[in-house]
Amino acid sequence: MDTIYLDNAATSFPKPPAVAEAMLRYTRDVGASVNRGVYASAQGAEITTLALREGLGRLLGHSDPSHCILTSGNTMGLNMLLRGWLRPGDHCLVSSMEHNAVMRPLQDLAARGVRFDRIPCDGCGRLDPEDVRRMIRPETRLVLLAHGSNVGGGVQDAAAVGRICREYGVPFALDAAQTAGHWEIDFAGWGLSALSVPGHKGLMGPSGIGALLLSSDLAGKLTPIITGGTGSASDLEVQPAYMPDRFESGTPNLPGIYGFQAAVEYIEAIGIPVLRQHETALAARLLDRLRDIPGVRLAGPRETANRVGVISVDFQRVDNAEAASRLELEYGILTRCGLHCAPAAHRTLGTFPQGTVRFSPGWFTTPEEMDAAASAIAEIACG
Repeated sequence: MDTIYLDNAATSFPKPPAVAEAMLRYTRDVGASVNRGVYASAQGAEITTLALREGLGRLLGHSDPSHCILTSGNTMGLNMLLRGWLRPGDHCLVSSMEHNAVMRPLQDLAARGVRFDRIPCDGCGRLDPEDVRRMIRPETRLVLLAHGSNVGGGVQDAAAVGRICREYGVPFALDAAQTAGHWEIDFAGWGLSALSVPGHKGLMGPSGIGALLLSSDLAGKLTPIITGGTGSASDLEVQPAYMPDRFESGTPNLPGIYGFQAAVEYIEAIGIPVLRQHETALAARLLDRLRDIPGVRLAGPRETANRVGVISVDFQRVDNAEAASRLELEYGILTRCGLHCAPAAHRTLGTFPQGTVRFSPGWFTTPEEMDAAASAIAEIACG
């Protein structure tokens, strides 16, 4: 039985062939690190790393490659931001749709005197930007939002929130785990101070790598949470102050960098609008079918506007875990079942504690595969 992979919100698959080819090329032919040698292969690694920073900047509306920090993934980037910025007595605003990559660090910080509030979201998972204005306090030091929900797929109005944050002089950050590679993102135009992205989701790169893009103002004030060897300023026992070395200690993930750079190049060649159009068409195909299937509840918006292709289904007559198992065993459809590391989002959408079965197509998903998923949902939903 052939399989249909519909878990791209967790990790995109398959990857563009160029990703594996670039990683193999590095491992087989390069092998050198960056900032640790002046021989040709080391310089080649430096050029590829810079090309990755520049490519991410073009995709995400960020103009300074030195302020594109390469991380081990989105969770690391968010921790670098939260733990390096917030201090006891500070106040942070997040939405009621956040992933645990934000909420767990915030809960840790709350035990140390940082305060936070959750901006309420509606039944589709979207907030009213005016609530941000209402909830900002004199001690608010950061507004951080999941741009797109990994549960319901709803996308927040980042531009509107950015305007309000600029008005009050509060740094604004986005977790773009579900929108990078899916939506056009404008770091400068939206007034962002920080943007964290994973490499392995919509950007179609390998796991274990991501990026944290910073404004120059925030970068100058953010405290590194990890320090150590950078291959630069080796005569000093203090961390270099210049970018990106200030936040990039240790030997970087060069196979990941090569794969990530190939993925970004692939995405640039296609164009984000084309990727988004494809995903929207696939989502519309499944959403339209779900309207006519009894025994299932959609968690998230029904329309395709202002959403990504993350479609969560709550089976009313069958346990969701059983439904996910049957989808794989009987139909070869691979999904993600449960709470998706986002209990706050499920509480907002009314699917806590049972969770949902999540269907998330990607660039390599076909319309016929979405039709197969709809038919399988209809058969399983009968109980």
